[in-house]
Amino acid sequence: MYALIDCNNFFASCERVFNPSLNNKPVVVLSNNDGCVIARSNEAKKLGIPMGAPAFQFEALFERHDVAIYSTNFALYSDMSRRVMSILSNYSPLQEIYSIDECFLDLSGILEDLQKYGIKMRKHVFKWIGIPISIGIAPTKSLAKVANRIAKKFPEKTNNVYVIDTESKREKALKWIDVEDIWGVGRRNAKKLYAINVFKGVEFTELSEAWVLKNMTITGLNLQRDLKGIPSIEMDMSEKKKSIATTRTFEKEYRSFDEVKERVVTFTMLCAEKLRMQHSLCNSLMVFIETARFKESEEFYSNSMLIKLPFPTSSSLELVKFAEEAVQKIYKNHKSYKRAGVVLVDFVSEKSYQTSLFFNSNPKHKKLMEAMDRVNHKYGSNLIRLASQDKGTYKMKQQHLSRAYTTKIDEILEVSL
Repeated sequence: MYALIDCNNFFASCERVFNPSLNNKPVVVLSNNDGCVIARSNEAKKLGIPMGAPAFQFEALFERHDVAIYSTNFALYSDMSRRVMSILSNYSPLQEIYSIDECFLDLSGILEDLQKYGIKMRKHVFKWIGIPISIGIAPTKSLAKVANRIAKKFPEKTNNVYVIDTESKREKALKWIDVEDIWGVGRRNAKKLYAINVFKGVEFTELSEAWVLKNMTITGLNLQRDLKGIPSIEMDMSEKKKSIATTRTFEKEYRSFDEVKERVVTFTMLCAEKLRMQHSLCNSLMVFIETARFKESEEFYSNSMLIKLPFPTSSSLELVKFAEEAVQKIYKNHKSYKRAGVVLVDFVSEKSYQTSLFFNSNPKHKKLMEAMDRVNHKYGSNLIRLASQDKGTYKMKQQHLSRAYTTKIDEILEVSL
């Protein structure tokens, strides 16, 4: 049996832990530069505030309903996530941290009543951290996801814990869930399924494996088998990331190539440092740039470029060179750019990589990067940087940022006796 634990409205819940006056009130958390809504409390959802809503379009609604607005506080959310995951790791030796607010536990060998076991987990996390969680338990990971969705949808009936432990429960759950809501299906595959009149999870499991393999690849076939109750999606306990991205919405619009290039170079440097921290090399790099989406005076422009590197590398110098090449090709003059990003993908371990006869990363860069990382970690980020980087004076717009209650000594809560 597997458990999928999901923190309810995680970002909003983190803010409520340190500000209880927000309980039972609508709360939204905004993305970088306070652009769009990326988290909502249940009260905010009931007001009709959609995920991804541009904040400026909902200002009147926020004011009318006294919605509490917060800028994204990743320092706080990451630390709270670490605390939650640490508690949950006590309930199983096998834990897969799936995202900042989700994890899987392998409950093999647990002899307790699993409904009671889930409730025990939930009470433990809420008592120690103050974060509400929902738990789905089932024979496979995908069914645990379905069970978790039921637990969140019907909290009063399930006590936020739902266990699929019989065939009748599995069939009932799959008759209830829409295919587009199944973990791993996605919009594109959902359209394919709708085209052949498959709308519910149970109908998806009844399709022929040949059709699923042809139209949804081996990933879709494993998902179908998993939903049938045949474990086909394994636990992934690797702590290494499979992709690393740095994306930002700019605090202002940039009209010159040099300004956009500087930001892309800085994003590449940030990604490269994270890549070296997990001792990986990347084989591919993607750069994208965008203009403002909601600017009526200018047609929206967005473009990206994926570069397959001639050799795996984690050198900032080499990755920056390829990133500059990409932004040079996708940049258009006379545009006002508002967003950009860099994504590193296709990793290999630096320990297991076998060098090529003709094309390899410059061996001198390894020691140079190690020295640069040591200095920056000890004396401050960006103390040593490339001349082509921006000067680090850019600040994100965060007008509603809460304190770093758990990671900065001068911002911890003060208690008056």
